[in-house]
Amino acid sequence: MKKILIFVLTVLCFLLAFAQEDSGGKVVELSLEEAIARARVRSVDAAVALDELRRAYWEYRTYRAELLPEVNFQATLPSYRRQYSAYMNSEGSYGFVRNNFMEMSGTLSLSQNIWLTGGTLSLNTSFDFYRDFETVNNRFMSIPVALTLNQPLFAANRIRWNRRIEPVRYAEAKAAFLSATEQVAMSAINLYFDLLMARENVAITRQNLANAEKLYEVAREKRTMGQISENDLLQMELNLLEARSVLTDRESSLKSSMFALRSFLEYDEDAELVPSVPENLPEVDVTYADALDRALANNKFARNIRRRQLEADYAVARAKGEQREINLFAQVGYTGTSNELPQAYRNLRGNQVVEVGVRIPILDWGRRRGAVKVAESNRRVVESRLRQETMNFNQDLFILVERFCSQQEQLDIARRADAIARKRYATNVETFLIGRISTLDLNDSQVKKDESRRSMINELYRFWYYYYQIRSLTLWDYAGGCDINADFDRIVNG
Repeated sequence: MKKILIFVLTVLCFLLAFAQEDSGGKVVELSLEEAIARARVRSVDAAVALDELRRAYWEYRTYRAELLPEVNFQATLPSYRRQYSAYMNSEGSYGFVRNNFMEMSGTLSLSQNIWLTGGTLSLNTSFDFYRDFETVNNRFMSIPVALTLNQPLFAANRIRWNRRIEPVRYAEAKAAFLSATEQVAMSAINLYFDLLMARENVAITRQNLANAEKLYEVAREKRTMGQISENDLLQMELNLLEARSVLTDRESSLKSSMFALRSFLEYDEDAELVPSVPENLPEVDVTYADALDRALANNKFARNIRRRQLEADYAVARAKGEQREINLFAQVGYTGTSNELPQAYRNLRGNQVVEVGVRIPILDWGRRRGAVKVAESNRRVVESRLRQETMNFNQDLFILVERFCSQQEQLDIARRADAIARKRYATNVETFLIGRISTLDLNDSQVKKDESRRSMINELYRFWYYYYQIRSLTLWDYAGGCDINADFDRIVNG
Protein backbone atom coordinates (compact mmCIF):
# COMPACT_ATOMS: atom_id res chain seq x y z
CA MET A 1 0.00 0.00 0.00
CA LYS A 2 2.84 2.40 0.77
CA LYS A 3 4.41 1.83 -2.64
CA ILE A 4 1.05 2.28 -4.35
CA LEU A 5 0.45 5.52 -2.47
CA ILE A 6 3.89 6.86 -3.44
CA PHE A 7 3.24 5.91 -7.07
CA VAL A 8 -0.16 7.66 -7.11
CA LEU A 9 1.31 10.81 -5.56
CA THR A 10 4.13 10.81 -8.13
CA VAL A 11 1.67 10.50 -11.00
CA LEU A 12 -0.49 13.27 -9.60
CA CYS A 13 2.50 15.60 -9.24
CA PHE A 14 3.54 14.81 -12.79
CA LEU A 15 0.05 15.49 -14.13
CA LEU A 16 -0.17 18.76 -12.26
CA ALA A 17 3.19 19.89 -13.59
CA PHE A 18 2.22 18.82 -17.10
CA ALA A 19 -1.09 20.64 -16.87
CA GLN A 20 0.64 23.80 -15.75
CA GLU A 21 3.17 23.55 -18.60
CA ASP A 22 0.46 22.69 -21.13
CA SER A 23 -1.57 25.73 -20.14
CA GLY A 24 1.42 27.90 -21.01
CA GLY A 25 2.04 29.23 -17.53
CA LYS A 26 5.73 29.44 -16.72
CA VAL A 27 8.08 31.37 -14.49
CA VAL A 28 11.08 32.99 -16.19
CA GLU A 29 13.94 33.99 -13.95
CA LEU A 30 15.53 36.89 -15.78
CA SER A 31 18.83 38.64 -15.16
CA LEU A 32 19.62 42.13 -16.39
CA GLU A 33 22.20 40.82 -18.88
CA GLU A 34 19.67 38.36 -20.32
CA ALA A 35 17.05 41.09 -20.64
CA ILE A 36 19.48 43.36 -22.49
CA ALA A 37 20.64 40.58 -24.81
CA ARG A 38 17.05 39.61 -25.66
CA ALA A 39 16.05 43.24 -26.20
CA ARG A 40 18.83 43.71 -28.75
CA VAL A 41 17.34 40.90 -30.82
CA ARG A 42 13.60 40.69 -30.12
CA SER A 43 12.40 44.21 -29.31
CA VAL A 44 10.57 46.44 -31.78
CA ASP A 45 13.11 49.21 -31.17
CA ALA A 46 15.90 46.89 -32.33
CA ALA A 47 13.91 46.04 -35.48
CA VAL A 48 13.40 49.75 -36.23
CA ALA A 49 17.13 50.42 -35.82
CA LEU A 50 17.93 47.54 -38.17
CA ASP A 51 15.47 48.80 -40.82
CA GLU A 52 17.01 52.27 -40.67
CA LEU A 53 20.48 50.76 -41.11
CA ARG A 54 19.32 48.75 -44.12
CA ARG A 55 17.76 51.83 -45.70
CA ALA A 56 21.03 53.75 -45.24
CA TYR A 57 22.97 50.79 -46.63
CA TRP A 58 20.96 50.66 -49.84
CA GLU A 59 21.17 54.43 -50.23
CA TYR A 60 24.93 54.07 -49.99
CA ARG A 61 24.89 51.21 -52.49
CA THR A 62 22.88 53.40 -54.87
CA TYR A 63 25.49 56.14 -54.58
CA ARG A 64 28.29 53.64 -55.20
CA ALA A 65 26.51 52.39 -58.31
CA GLU A 66 26.70 55.89 -59.81
CA LEU A 67 30.49 55.60 -59.81
CA LEU A 68 30.47 52.33 -61.78
CA PRO A 69 29.98 51.85 -65.54
CA GLU A 70 26.38 51.41 -66.62
CA VAL A 71 25.23 49.37 -69.63
CA ASN A 72 21.90 50.26 -71.23
CA PHE A 73 19.92 48.98 -74.18
CA GLN A 74 17.28 51.17 -75.74
CA ALA A 75 15.15 50.05 -78.67
CA THR A 76 11.99 50.62 -80.67
CA LEU A 77 10.71 47.21 -81.81
CA PRO A 78 8.97 48.21 -84.04
CA SER A 79 7.15 51.46 -84.89
CA TYR A 80 4.55 51.23 -87.68
CA ARG A 81 2.72 54.24 -89.16
CA ARG A 82 0.11 54.49 -91.86
CA GLN A 83 -1.18 58.05 -91.93
CA TYR A 84 -1.19 61.43 -93.64
CA SER A 85 1.32 64.00 -92.54
CA ALA A 86 1.53 67.70 -93.32
CA TYR A 87 4.57 69.03 -95.20
CA MET A 88 5.64 72.38 -96.65
CA ASN A 89 6.77 72.48 -100.27
CA SER A 90 9.40 74.76 -101.73
CA GLU A 91 6.83 77.46 -102.48
CA GLY A 92 5.78 77.74 -98.85
CA SER A 93 2.39 76.12 -99.22
CA TYR A 94 1.32 73.10 -97.20
CA GLY A 95 0.08 69.76 -98.40
CA PHE A 96 -0.45 66.26 -97.12
CA VAL A 97 1.46 63.16 -98.00
CA ARG A 98 0.57 59.60 -97.18
CA ASN A 99 3.03 57.61 -95.11
CA ASN A 100 3.11 53.86 -94.83
CA PHE A 101 6.31 52.71 -93.16
CA MET A 102 7.82 50.73 -90.36
CA GLU A 103 11.00 51.53 -88.49
CA MET A 104 13.08 49.80 -85.85
CA SER A 105 16.04 51.07 -83.88
CA GLY A 106 18.30 49.91 -81.12
CA THR A 107 21.15 51.43 -79.14
CA LEU A 108 23.59 49.71 -76.81
CA SER A 109 25.57 52.09 -74.63
CA LEU A 110 28.25 51.85 -71.98
CA SER A 111 28.37 55.04 -69.88
CA GLN A 112 30.62 56.17 -67.07
CA ASN A 113 30.25 59.18 -64.79
CA ILE A 114 33.48 61.15 -64.48
CA TRP A 115 33.66 62.16 -60.83
CA LEU A 116 36.64 64.44 -61.39
CA THR A 117 34.80 66.74 -63.82
CA GLY A 118 31.15 65.84 -63.26
CA GLY A 119 30.58 64.86 -66.89
CA THR A 120 29.49 61.64 -68.56
CA LEU A 121 31.48 59.61 -71.07
CA SER A 122 29.68 56.94 -73.08
CA LEU A 123 30.52 54.43 -75.77
CA ASN A 124 27.54 53.70 -78.07
CA THR A 125 26.64 51.42 -80.92
CA SER A 126 23.30 51.69 -82.70
CA PHE A 127 21.34 50.32 -85.63
CA ASP A 128 18.30 51.73 -87.50
CA PHE A 129 16.03 50.01 -90.00
CA TYR A 130 13.42 51.75 -92.20
CA ARG A 131 10.95 50.07 -94.58
CA ASP A 132 8.69 52.07 -96.88
CA PHE A 133 5.68 49.92 -97.85
CA GLU A 134 4.63 52.33 -100.62
CA THR A 135 7.88 51.96 -102.57
CA VAL A 136 8.87 48.62 -101.03
CA ASN A 137 12.22 50.09 -100.10
CA ASN A 138 14.48 49.16 -97.19
CA ARG A 139 17.08 51.40 -95.60
CA PHE A 140 19.68 50.48 -92.99
CA MET A 141 21.89 52.78 -90.97
CA SER A 142 24.54 51.68 -88.53
CA ILE A 143 26.79 53.45 -86.10
CA PRO A 144 29.25 50.72 -85.10
CA VAL A 145 31.02 52.87 -82.57
CA ALA A 146 30.58 56.37 -81.20
CA LEU A 147 32.25 58.06 -78.26
CA THR A 148 30.18 60.77 -76.58
CA LEU A 149 31.13 63.32 -73.93
CA ASN A 150 28.54 65.40 -72.11
CA GLN A 151 30.24 67.90 -69.83
CA PRO A 152 28.65 70.80 -67.90
CA LEU A 153 31.04 73.71 -67.39
CA PHE A 154 31.22 75.88 -64.25
CA ALA A 155 28.37 73.94 -62.59
CA ALA A 156 28.81 72.31 -59.19
CA ASN A 157 30.19 68.82 -59.56
CA ARG A 158 27.42 66.74 -57.98
CA ILE A 159 29.33 63.46 -58.22
CA ARG A 160 32.44 64.88 -56.62
CA TRP A 161 30.44 66.37 -53.75
CA ASN A 162 28.62 63.06 -53.27
CA ARG A 163 31.98 61.31 -52.97
CA ARG A 164 32.62 63.53 -49.97
CA ILE A 165 29.13 63.49 -48.44
CA GLU A 166 27.77 59.97 -48.91
CA PRO A 167 30.55 58.02 -47.13
CA VAL A 168 30.14 60.36 -44.16
CA ARG A 169 26.36 59.84 -44.26
CA TYR A 170 26.76 56.05 -44.23
CA ALA A 171 29.32 56.19 -41.43
CA GLU A 172 26.80 58.31 -39.51
CA ALA A 173 24.11 55.70 -40.11
CA LYS A 174 26.34 52.87 -38.86
CA ALA A 175 27.24 54.84 -35.74
CA ALA A 176 23.54 55.65 -35.26
CA PHE A 177 22.72 51.93 -35.43
CA LEU A 178 25.29 51.10 -32.76
CA SER A 179 24.01 53.92 -30.56
CA ALA A 180 20.45 52.71 -31.13
CA THR A 181 21.36 49.23 -29.92
CA GLU A 182 22.73 50.79 -26.73
CA GLN A 183 19.56 52.85 -26.39
CA VAL A 184 17.59 49.61 -26.72
CA ALA A 185 19.61 48.37 -23.75
CA MET A 186 18.72 51.56 -21.87
CA SER A 187 15.01 50.99 -22.60
CA ALA A 188 15.37 47.42 -21.35
CA ILE A 189 17.06 48.72 -18.20
CA ASN A 190 14.16 51.13 -17.61
CA LEU A 191 11.53 48.43 -17.92
CA TYR A 192 13.62 45.85 -16.04
CA PHE A 193 14.08 48.09 -13.00
CA ASP A 194 10.44 49.22 -13.18
CA LEU A 195 9.46 45.57 -12.77
CA LEU A 196 12.15 44.99 -10.16
CA MET A 197 10.95 47.99 -8.16
CA ALA A 198 7.33 46.86 -8.51
CA ARG A 199 8.20 43.39 -7.19
CA GLU A 200 10.22 44.92 -4.35
CA ASN A 201 7.27 47.16 -3.49
CA VAL A 202 4.93 44.19 -3.45
CA ALA A 203 7.36 42.16 -1.32
CA ILE A 204 7.81 45.11 1.06
CA THR A 205 4.08 45.67 1.29
CA ARG A 206 3.35 41.99 1.90
CA GLN A 207 5.96 41.89 4.64
CA ASN A 208 4.55 45.07 6.11
CA LEU A 209 1.05 43.59 5.98
CA ALA A 210 2.21 40.42 7.72
CA ASN A 211 3.95 42.51 10.36
CA ALA A 212 0.91 44.76 10.72
CA GLU A 213 -1.37 41.74 11.27
CA LYS A 214 1.01 40.28 13.82
CA LEU A 215 1.46 43.60 15.62
CA TYR A 216 -2.26 44.26 15.64
CA GLU A 217 -2.93 40.91 17.29
CA VAL A 218 -0.24 41.66 19.87
CA ALA A 219 -1.66 45.15 20.40
CA ARG A 220 -5.13 43.71 21.02
CA GLU A 221 -3.76 41.40 23.66
CA LYS A 222 -1.82 44.27 25.25
CA ARG A 223 -4.93 46.44 25.20
CA THR A 224 -6.85 43.68 26.96
CA MET A 225 -4.16 43.65 29.63
CA GLY A 226 -4.17 47.45 29.75
CA GLN A 227 -0.56 47.82 28.64
CA ILE A 228 -1.32 50.22 25.74
CA SER A 229 -3.90 52.91 25.15
CA GLU A 230 -6.95 52.73 22.89
CA ASN A 231 -5.30 55.29 20.63
CA ASP A 232 -2.31 53.00 20.04
CA LEU A 233 -4.63 50.10 19.25
CA LEU A 234 -6.57 52.20 16.74
CA GLN A 235 -3.31 53.33 15.18
CA MET A 236 -2.23 49.71 14.70
CA GLU A 237 -5.58 48.92 13.08
CA LEU A 238 -5.18 51.87 10.72
CA ASN A 239 -1.71 50.60 9.82
CA LEU A 240 -3.22 47.22 9.01
CA LEU A 241 -5.94 48.68 6.78
CA GLU A 242 -3.45 50.94 5.01
CA ALA A 243 -1.12 48.00 4.38
CA ARG A 244 -3.95 46.05 2.74
CA SER A 245 -4.87 49.02 0.55
CA VAL A 246 -1.28 49.64 -0.47
CA LEU A 247 -0.80 45.97 -1.33
CA THR A 248 -3.76 46.05 -3.75
CA ASP A 249 -2.34 49.13 -5.47
CA ARG A 250 1.18 47.72 -5.64
CA GLU A 251 -0.02 44.42 -7.12
CA SER A 252 -1.81 46.36 -9.85
CA SER A 253 1.39 48.30 -10.61
CA LEU A 254 3.30 45.02 -10.70
CA LYS A 255 0.97 43.65 -13.36
CA SER A 256 1.42 46.79 -15.49
CA SER A 257 5.21 46.65 -15.22
CA MET A 258 5.17 42.93 -15.98
CA PHE A 259 3.08 43.50 -19.11
CA ALA A 260 5.37 46.31 -20.33
CA LEU A 261 8.60 44.30 -20.03
CA ARG A 262 6.97 41.14 -21.34
CA SER A 263 5.76 42.95 -24.45
CA PHE A 264 9.10 44.69 -25.00
CA LEU A 265 11.02 41.39 -24.85
CA GLU A 266 8.31 39.44 -26.73
CA TYR A 267 7.56 36.86 -24.07
CA ASP A 268 4.30 34.93 -23.94
CA GLU A 269 1.40 36.74 -22.30
CA ASP A 270 1.20 34.22 -19.46
CA ALA A 271 4.94 34.24 -18.68
CA GLU A 272 5.81 35.50 -15.22
CA LEU A 273 9.12 37.35 -15.32
CA VAL A 274 11.16 37.29 -12.13
CA PRO A 275 14.00 39.85 -12.27
CA SER A 276 16.94 39.61 -9.93
CA VAL A 277 18.87 42.40 -8.30
CA PRO A 278 22.15 42.82 -10.26
CA GLU A 279 24.98 42.26 -7.85
CA ASN A 280 28.03 42.21 -10.11
CA LEU A 281 28.93 45.66 -11.39
CA PRO A 282 31.55 46.40 -14.06
CA GLU A 283 34.68 47.96 -12.65
CA VAL A 284 35.39 50.84 -15.02
CA ASP A 285 37.33 54.07 -14.86
CA VAL A 286 35.87 56.83 -17.02
CA THR A 287 37.36 60.28 -17.48
CA TYR A 288 35.82 63.17 -19.38
CA ALA A 289 38.83 63.66 -21.67
CA ASP A 290 38.87 60.00 -22.67
CA ALA A 291 35.09 59.85 -23.12
CA LEU A 292 35.13 63.01 -25.27
CA ASP A 293 37.89 61.67 -27.52
CA ARG A 294 36.06 58.41 -28.05
CA ALA A 295 32.72 60.15 -28.62
CA LEU A 296 34.20 62.47 -31.24
CA ALA A 297 35.86 59.50 -32.94
CA ASN A 298 32.94 57.06 -32.84
CA ASN A 299 29.63 58.79 -32.17
CA LYS A 300 27.18 59.68 -34.92
CA PHE A 301 27.26 63.28 -33.68
CA ALA A 302 30.71 63.91 -35.16
CA ARG A 303 29.62 62.46 -38.52
CA ASN A 304 26.42 64.47 -38.40
CA ILE A 305 28.39 67.68 -37.86
CA ARG A 306 30.69 66.87 -40.77
CA ARG A 307 27.84 65.92 -43.11
CA ARG A 308 25.81 69.03 -42.43
CA GLN A 309 28.85 71.23 -42.98
CA LEU A 310 29.53 69.55 -46.32
CA GLU A 311 25.88 69.85 -47.37
CA ALA A 312 25.93 73.57 -46.57
CA ASP A 313 29.11 74.01 -48.64
CA TYR A 314 27.55 72.05 -51.51
CA ALA A 315 24.45 74.26 -51.44
CA VAL A 316 26.66 77.34 -51.86
CA ALA A 317 28.63 75.75 -54.70
CA ARG A 318 25.41 74.69 -56.45
CA ALA A 319 23.94 78.19 -56.17
CA LYS A 320 27.10 79.73 -57.64
CA GLY A 321 27.16 77.19 -60.46
CA GLU A 322 23.54 77.98 -61.41
CA GLN A 323 24.41 81.60 -62.14
CA ARG A 324 25.27 80.51 -65.67
CA GLU A 325 24.91 77.30 -67.64
CA ILE A 326 27.42 76.16 -70.24
CA ASN A 327 27.31 72.57 -71.50
CA LEU A 328 29.73 70.87 -73.86
CA PHE A 329 28.54 68.00 -76.05
CA ALA A 330 30.99 66.18 -78.27
CA GLN A 331 30.65 62.96 -80.26
CA VAL A 332 33.05 61.16 -82.56
CA GLY A 333 32.44 57.92 -84.38
CA TYR A 334 31.57 56.24 -87.63
CA THR A 335 28.34 55.65 -89.51
CA GLY A 336 27.20 53.78 -92.58
CA THR A 337 23.98 53.52 -94.61
CA SER A 338 22.76 51.16 -97.33
CA ASN A 339 19.74 49.41 -98.74
CA GLU A 340 21.24 46.12 -97.60
CA LEU A 341 22.21 45.12 -94.12
CA PRO A 342 25.81 43.94 -94.72
CA GLN A 343 26.64 47.08 -96.68
CA ALA A 344 25.50 49.28 -93.82
CA TYR A 345 28.64 48.21 -91.94
CA ARG A 346 30.96 48.90 -94.89
CA ASN A 347 32.23 52.10 -96.40
CA LEU A 348 31.87 53.80 -93.04
CA ARG A 349 32.25 57.53 -92.80
CA GLY A 350 33.27 59.78 -89.96
CA ASN A 351 30.57 61.15 -87.69
CA GLN A 352 31.54 64.11 -85.49
CA VAL A 353 29.34 66.42 -83.50
CA VAL A 354 30.52 69.28 -81.28
CA GLU A 355 28.01 71.45 -79.53
CA VAL A 356 28.36 74.09 -76.83
CA GLY A 357 25.16 75.24 -75.19
CA VAL A 358 25.14 78.51 -73.31
CA ARG A 359 22.54 79.98 -71.01
CA ILE A 360 23.68 83.20 -69.34
CA PRO A 361 21.14 85.54 -67.72
CA ILE A 362 21.30 89.09 -68.98
CA LEU A 363 18.72 90.55 -66.65
CA ASP A 364 17.27 88.53 -63.76
CA TRP A 365 16.95 91.36 -61.21
CA GLY A 366 19.53 89.77 -58.95
CA ARG A 367 17.64 86.49 -58.51
CA ARG A 368 20.63 84.18 -58.99
CA ARG A 369 22.93 86.44 -57.01
CA GLY A 370 20.31 86.48 -54.26
CA ALA A 371 20.20 82.67 -54.30
CA VAL A 372 23.95 82.62 -53.67
CA LYS A 373 23.58 85.05 -50.76
CA VAL A 374 20.79 82.93 -49.28
CA ALA A 375 22.94 79.80 -49.54
CA GLU A 376 25.87 81.58 -47.89
CA SER A 377 23.61 82.87 -45.11
CA ASN A 378 22.23 79.38 -44.55
CA ARG A 379 25.78 78.08 -44.29
CA ARG A 380 26.62 80.64 -41.62
CA VAL A 381 23.45 79.66 -39.73
CA VAL A 382 24.42 75.99 -39.95
CA GLU A 383 27.93 76.74 -38.72
CA SER A 384 26.55 78.68 -35.74
CA ARG A 385 24.16 75.87 -34.88
CA LEU A 386 26.92 73.31 -35.17
CA ARG A 387 29.10 75.27 -32.75
CA GLN A 388 26.22 75.50 -30.28
CA GLU A 389 25.36 71.82 -30.61
CA THR A 390 29.02 70.91 -30.10
CA MET A 391 29.14 72.96 -26.91
CA ASN A 392 25.93 71.34 -25.66
CA PHE A 393 27.19 67.86 -26.53
CA ASN A 394 30.44 68.40 -24.67
CA GLN A 395 28.62 69.83 -21.67
CA ASP A 396 26.09 66.97 -21.52
CA LEU A 397 28.89 64.43 -21.79
CA PHE A 398 30.82 66.13 -18.99
CA ILE A 399 27.77 66.09 -16.70
CA LEU A 400 27.06 62.45 -17.54
CA VAL A 401 30.63 61.35 -16.77
CA GLU A 402 30.60 63.24 -13.47
CA ARG A 403 27.33 61.64 -12.46
CA PHE A 404 28.56 58.18 -13.36
CA CYS A 405 31.83 58.62 -11.46
CA SER A 406 29.96 59.60 -8.31
CA GLN A 407 27.28 56.95 -8.76
CA GLN A 408 29.44 54.10 -7.46
CA GLU A 409 29.85 55.89 -4.14
CA GLN A 410 26.15 56.74 -4.03
CA LEU A 411 25.33 53.08 -4.61
CA ASP A 412 27.66 51.93 -1.82
CA ILE A 413 26.03 54.39 0.56
CA ALA A 414 22.55 53.24 -0.46
CA ARG A 415 23.46 49.58 0.09
CA ARG A 416 24.84 50.33 3.54
CA ALA A 417 21.78 52.39 4.44
CA ASP A 418 19.50 49.58 3.27
CA ALA A 419 21.26 47.03 5.47
CA ILE A 420 21.19 49.36 8.49
CA ALA A 421 17.51 50.26 8.01
CA ARG A 422 16.46 46.61 7.78
CA LYS A 423 18.44 45.73 10.89
CA ARG A 424 16.98 48.71 12.76
CA TYR A 425 13.42 47.76 11.81
CA ALA A 426 13.90 44.15 12.91
CA THR A 427 15.28 45.36 16.23
CA ASN A 428 12.39 47.79 16.71
CA VAL A 429 9.82 45.08 16.03
CA GLU A 430 11.31 42.95 18.78
CA THR A 431 11.52 45.97 21.07
CA PHE A 432 7.87 46.86 20.41
CA LEU A 433 6.78 43.35 21.28
CA ILE A 434 8.23 43.77 24.75
CA GLY A 435 6.74 47.24 25.08
CA ARG A 436 9.95 49.27 25.03
CA ILE A 437 9.04 51.67 22.12
CA SER A 438 5.87 53.30 20.84
CA THR A 439 4.01 52.73 17.57
CA LEU A 440 5.34 56.05 16.22
CA ASP A 441 8.93 54.85 16.53
CA LEU A 442 8.01 51.53 14.95
CA ASN A 443 6.23 53.22 12.03
CA ASP A 444 9.19 55.53 11.52
CA SER A 445 11.63 52.62 11.31
CA GLN A 446 9.33 50.84 8.85
CA VAL A 447 9.16 53.90 6.62
CA LYS A 448 12.94 54.29 6.73
CA LYS A 449 13.38 50.62 5.87
CA ASP A 450 11.11 50.84 2.85
CA GLU A 451 12.64 54.11 1.65
CA SER A 452 16.18 52.74 2.01
CA ARG A 453 15.31 49.66 -0.02
CA ARG A 454 13.73 51.72 -2.80
CA SER A 455 16.63 54.14 -2.73
CA MET A 456 19.10 51.30 -3.16
CA ILE A 457 17.18 49.97 -6.19
CA ASN A 458 17.03 53.47 -7.68
CA GLU A 459 20.75 54.04 -7.23
CA LEU A 460 21.45 50.68 -8.82
CA TYR A 461 19.21 51.64 -11.74
CA ARG A 462 21.03 54.95 -12.19
CA PHE A 463 24.38 53.20 -12.24
CA TRP A 464 23.39 50.87 -15.08
CA TYR A 465 21.52 53.58 -16.98
CA TYR A 466 24.49 56.00 -16.83
CA TYR A 467 26.85 53.21 -17.83
CA TYR A 468 24.92 52.31 -20.97
CA GLN A 469 24.31 55.97 -21.75
CA ILE A 470 28.07 56.53 -21.80
CA ARG A 471 28.43 53.45 -24.00
CA SER A 472 25.86 54.84 -26.43
CA LEU A 473 27.74 58.15 -26.71
CA THR A 474 31.29 56.82 -26.89
CA LEU A 475 30.55 53.48 -28.60
CA TRP A 476 33.23 52.04 -26.36
CA ASP A 477 32.89 48.97 -24.15
CA TYR A 478 34.67 50.07 -20.97
CA ALA A 479 34.28 46.67 -19.37
CA GLY A 480 35.80 44.84 -22.33
CA GLY A 481 38.23 47.60 -23.31
CA CYS A 482 37.27 47.62 -27.01
CA ASP A 483 35.13 49.44 -29.55
CA ILE A 484 31.47 48.58 -29.87
CA ASN A 485 31.25 47.36 -33.44
CA ALA A 486 29.29 44.99 -35.65
CA ASP A 487 29.52 43.05 -38.90
CA PHE A 488 27.33 45.43 -40.88
CA ASP A 489 27.41 43.46 -44.14
CA ARG A 490 26.12 40.35 -42.36
CA ILE A 491 23.51 42.36 -40.48
CA VAL A 492 21.99 44.13 -43.49
CA ASN A 493 22.09 41.02 -45.66
CA GLY A 494 21.09 38.55 -42.94
